[in-house]
Amino acid sequence: MGSPAHSLYRRYSDRKGGLPRDSAGRQPTAARTGPRPPARTPTDHALHDLTVLSQALFDAPDEGEILRLAMDHIAAAGPYSAEAGYLTVGGDLVPSPRNGHTHASALSRRVRELAGQDGPVAVPGRPWGRAMGLRGLDGLHGYLVVTSRSRPTDAERSLLTTLVGHTAAALSVAFAHRRRREDALELRRLREERTALQRKLISVVAELGYERAVHALLAGVATSSDGRGEEAVTRALHRLTGLPALVEDRFGRLRSWTGPGRPDPYPEPDPVRRDEMLHAVAREAGPVRMEDRLVALVRPRGEILGVLALVDVRNEADEHTVFALGHAAKSLSLELAHLRDLAEVERRLHRELVDDLLAGTAGRGAYARSEAVGHDLHRSHYIVVVRWSNRTADDSFAQAVGRAASTVGMRSLLTRRSGHVVLVADDRPPARALYEALARETGTRSGTIGVSAPCHAVDAIPHHYREAQRAMDVRRHSRERYGATFFDELGLYRILGPGSDYRELETFVHEWLGRLIDYDSRHHAAMVETLSRYFDCGGNYDETADSLAIHRSTLRYRLQRIREIGGHDLADVEDRLNLQVATRVWKIVLGGPG
Repeated sequence: MGSPAHSLYRRYSDRKGGLPRDSAGRQPTAARTGPRPPARTPTDHALHDLTVLSQALFDAPDEGEILRLAMDHIAAAGPYSAEAGYLTVGGDLVPSPRNGHTHASALSRRVRELAGQDGPVAVPGRPWGRAMGLRGLDGLHGYLVVTSRSRPTDAERSLLTTLVGHTAAALSVAFAHRRRREDALELRRLREERTALQRKLISVVAELGYERAVHALLAGVATSSDGRGEEAVTRALHRLTGLPALVEDRFGRLRSWTGPGRPDPYPEPDPVRRDEMLHAVAREAGPVRMEDRLVALVRPRGEILGVLALVDVRNEADEHTVFALGHAAKSLSLELAHLRDLAEVERRLHRELVDDLLAGTAGRGAYARSEAVGHDLHRSHYIVVVRWSNRTADDSFAQAVGRAASTVGMRSLLTRRSGHVVLVADDRPPARALYEALARETGTRSGTIGVSAPCHAVDAIPHHYREAQRAMDVRRHSRERYGATFFDELGLYRILGPGSDYRELETFVHEWLGRLIDYDSRHHAAMVETLSRYFDCGGNYDETADSLAIHRSTLRYRLQRIREIGGHDLADVEDRLNLQVATRVWKIVLGGPG
């Protein structure tokens, strides 16, 4: 009967108008007037069959038919059987309907494990099996799982590789044709949608006049009370023009997008190019075309707060579109200016309330004032003090602290003082998370946060404010000066805080460190600081020397001089404890070098 490939060849030759055949289906032979042609080898037959199969693969109407032909005629390449076939659809491998069910789940699992690579497969009763990827220039199109009852020869493997390559090439062509058809359909749909939007807009213009429609729609946005002015403006602008509309902040970060084609992720802005663009647009009186966008500045009272733009890749915008964009930018400017004024009033009320709470002058009206700004003072509170070494405690840093606090879920009132920002939080704050959020916000980890013990009464807030400052100061003078510290974690330093007898502390320090302090003053030395670092490093010579940036022998000499000058024995437990406490008091309480 012949191989399946022979049958395919007969069908293909008939369809293509091959040689005429006799009643038995044989091609007539020519008169044997010359020498008999040489006999064809099995390899010649296989190559001929593969040639016919290849043409049939490229003529197949779709990907499924290509895979079916390859599976049905795998024997054209050798003693093979097609166990399973898979096509890549939407990023996943979908099995062919011609796959058997006996080993389907095991084969599917194995093919997915290969993750796009070729590899062996195991099928009972088949000594040889392999999953072969059907790859094109644009990626993996599928898999062909082939087995054999005997181990293929090199020639048979070469023929199989050829068949797989032809199948993959045919799939690449089929996928390309399908994508082209889909793109054409999508383009047609978009054009029809665009046409429908234009007709609708023309209808509005015919009835009311385009400018009146713009004014009416944006006036409705301005009077809306949903608090989402930017989204309302982009929705209205997209509805008016049919083009994607967007709002970016002053620095180029996306705040709102309405319409198709939104990039994901949104491109990170280039500060230099951003400033150049803003200056270029600011020099013009209205919207300006910048590459594929029409851009208008959101600029209330001359201050640039952001950008309103339309994406116009095909340069289809007309004077009506420019008018709508300009009017929408004015409407958004008024909206953002109003919101900024409200935010400034709210910030001022917050700060005035916190300032009075910290000073202890808020009085009974504190509860009513806190309710007016949406904060509940009846709860227990924590005072949080934030200081960053590279940032001045100005409005910009205070806003950064407020954003970080919101990010970690803190509900708080905020103010700023000389050198630091203060938060009055209504729950135990996640101070370490706040530190990490601020490190990301500022771009540096050189900051310190101090947190008070819980405060249960409004009139106790000044005391707890001092606790938070104490926690921050202890952290700043510690070996690890950056991070967050809670007052209730201070241990010994709690009794060295506010309320301690300052003269007694001075006397204690002078008793144990007086000679060293006098020596340092006379000789411009650092004996007390060396001793303090030695204790901070747990008596470890190498760490102490590294922290002081001196040689180990220099450290050994200094410690010997400390014993001689001070007259105390560092090996004695009591002396060591008192000296360590004295260095801490000297540094933290009395303000020694940190």
